[in-house]
Amino acid sequence: MGEYMFFKNIHIRIKIVMLVIFLFFVLIIGKVFYIQVFEYEKLNNYATSLWSRNLPIEANRGKIYDRNGVVLADNITTTSLVLIPNQIEDKEKTAELIAPILGITYEEMYEHVSVKSSIERVHPEGRRLDYETADKINDLDLPGVYLLKESKRYYPYGNLLAHTLGFVGIDNQGLSGLELMYDDYLTGSYGAIKFFSDAKGNKLQLSEVYEQPQDGIDIYLTIDYNIQSALERELDNAISKYSPDQALGIVMDPKTGEILAIASRPTFEPSNYQDYSTEIINRNLPIWMTYEPGSTFKIITLATALEENIVNLEEEHFYDSGSVKVGGATIHCWKHGGHGEQTFLQVVENSCNLGGYTGTFLSSKMLI
Repeated sequence: MGEYMFFKNIHIRIKIVMLVIFLFFVLIIGKVFYIQVFEYEKLNNYATSLWSRNLPIEANRGKIYDRNGVVLADNITTTSLVLIPNQIEDKEKTAELIAPILGITYEEMYEHVSVKSSIERVHPEGRRLDYETADKINDLDLPGVYLLKESKRYYPYGNLLAHTLGFVGIDNQGLSGLELMYDDYLTGSYGAIKFFSDAKGNKLQLSEVYEQPQDGIDIYLTIDYNIQSALERELDNAISKYSPDQALGIVMDPKTGEILAIASRPTFEPSNYQDYSTEIINRNLPIWMTYEPGSTFKIITLATALEENIVNLEEEHFYDSGSVKVGGATIHCWKHGGHGEQTFLQVVENSCNLGGYTGTFLSSKMLI
């Protein structure tokens, strides 16, 4: 009897062990199934990120147009030099060949090819290269040396609307004017060329993946290119003829308040803003500068008085004594001794200060 119970207990234990082992394998199979089916994409992305490298491709910045579709701020395609240091087999030779093309010393170039990073952008000497320089580097066909497309801001009309448009930095970021104000809209999203490498940076024989960059949003202004050109030309003529320290002008649609043209002098070239002082590039005079309208505002008073039928150009008279007190202050006419007796029309013709400052120019019918 005791022997029977002994073997019975062993049999039960074996069943329990087998059941535990079975459940263990079921859990393993279930976990594998869950990983393969439900977490495959997530884990695959983790794995890919370990051996993939991105060569950034810059998006085009959004264009700026006038009201009729004339491009005022455009983009041109350039190339920039990017290095994968771990793929450069002969660092000394690579530095020796590229340095004279970029116009830098061997030591400076060697620092770039020897840097301890997965990707090295040669900045600033390797940025925005012209086609001739890029072709020379490309012809070397050196491992680990890449030339990538970059977009460069281009202002086709030079200094036209310079202060209003503003300018961008070497990384195409808005630094002034509309370029800065609408930078979030104008700036696109980077794309990339994905290549695959091992832990040491050696390139794997796998197909590269191209991710399309997303260009920035275009914006349209109320500016009219033809009117803007005319205003710029007249300001240049005024500077040439009278040599003033500053000149400015604004053209507005009186029905809508839209700005059709705005410009000032001195001005600058947005593409070469580094060549100008901060006082020039940062001062949009029509907006920044305070300016007393002076005698030009007398025509507003005249128009108001005529509109309200308060005065008559020929019949009403005003006597200019040379000075008058207004609000506790003594105002003098620009002509010493004043203009004397005048008709309303003569007040305007003579640009009489007292007639203008008095409000409606004349007698008891004045508008204050």
